Amino acid sequence: MSQALRPQDRLPFSAIIDRPPLRLPEGVRLVVWPVVNIEEWDIARPMPRMVSPPPGGQAPVPDVPNWTWHEYGMRVGVWRLMDAFKNVGVRPTLSINAKVCETRPRVTQAALEAGWEFMAHCYEQIPIQKIPDERAMMQQTLDVLTRFTGQRPQGWLGPGRSQTLETPDLIKELGMSWFGDWVLDDQPQYVHTKHGPLVSVPYTIELNDINIMLTSHERSDAMLLRTQDAFERLYAESAHSARIMAFGVHPYISGAAHRIRYFEMMLEFLAKQPGVVFWNGAEISQWFQQASPLSAP
Repeated sequence: MSQALRPQDRLPFSAIIDRPPLRLPEGVRLVVWPVVNIEEWDIARPMPRMVSPPPGGQAPVPDVPNWTWHEYGMRVGVWRLMDAFKNVGVRPTLSINAKVCETRPRVTQAALEAGWEFMAHCYEQIPIQKIPDERAMMQQTLDVLTRFTGQRPQGWLGPGRSQTLETPDLIKELGMSWFGDWVLDDQPQYVHTKHGPLVSVPYTIELNDINIMLTSHERSDAMLLRTQDAFERLYAESAHSARIMAFGVHPYISGAAHRIRYFEMMLEFLAKQPGVVFWNGAEISQWFQQASPLSAP
């Protein structure tokens, strides 16, 4: 760990206003990266998130109330999200804990049949820093997803975007070409690793239902309104140089009965805008490498 590079050592500082214009294909004005996060929560551990505060403020094990809240997303919420994407003809990126393929294959099979991109998201929903053998966990994740989908994932996202300082090196070493953990830009960036360049695809914590609905406890329509505001600015800026607008949702949050209509409205708003395309992570990474074929730092 002491020899691993810090993030600021893996890519040089770059002000977006100083860069040469980054061009999208003819007729494309803005790229939207839709991400659906599906997680595996082990009831034998403290829950990764809580909607029901525990009595006395102490995290209980087992935490049945919060585990069942998450399970609602698997049984009900995810199917609402799938219908919403299908209705606008969009195939999102699925950020998936690999163990879900083993415990709830009904969910992952539906996503596979719908043509969703599978992005590796660890084996279970645990911060990477708490995993004794990070490389072994990442290899296990890739093996499970490859067996299930028939294709080896090319992208990675850590739970809660968690990383150790060695994670980028391991992502590249294990054969992946891009990741979404770094929320530091509106354009893709080349990241230096010990095994060659890795593409950072811009993800988001701002247009994410975890922060909007759980952390901030906003109204059910808050993500719709925030997305519209973000779109207006990024769309204007993209007239000069390409922008990526990502959003992240979870079945147990955006798939809730009181929120799904606003999520559907959000997708419909974006889908009707001229020059807006929905790309998955691999499409963004491949376009960037063609549009900006520069050596990694």
